[in-house]
Amino acid sequence: MRAPEKRSYTVEEAMQKLMHFCAYRDRSQKEVEDKLIQMNMIPAAREKIIIKLMEDKFLNEERFARSFVRGKFRMKKWGKIKITQELRKREISAPLIKTGLSEIDQKVYLETLYELAERKLEKIKEPNDFKRKKKLADHLLRKGYESQLVFDCVNDLITD
Repeated sequence: MRAPEKRSYTVEEAMQKLMHFCAYRDRSQKEVEDKLIQMNMIPAAREKIIIKLMEDKFLNEERFARSFVRGKFRMKKWGKIKITQELRKREISAPLIKTGLSEIDQKVYLETLYELAERKLEKIKEPNDFKRKKKLADHLLRKGYESQLVFDCVNDLITD
């Protein structure tokens, strides 16, 4: 039994596929690059396609960073630390990460942190206040919120 042959694409076919790929939702340049590698495109063709996608506004790292931040914060309620880590994984530059994070209003950020904390606190069935604080803090830290904000929030909600 031999392995199935990988389909090869012309630059035009690949370009059409990637236009649809980028139009569906904002993509990072790394995601597009990975997709082109998966499609067995040679480096010269990959570069040509990426440049064309950028020229035609299908690929824009700043737009990607901004929409990624908005989406992860609004839908998944992630904190800035986790969002930053995920953007770094996608090879987004530090200035673009900073630009993306500017999409989060600080007042809404704190309200979200407290809302998440209160919701989690209702589910923690631990009589010991110290352990309750630890469980709550761990949950909020895993969500990617800054440690100082988490500890202030936990101390506000659970008083010894």
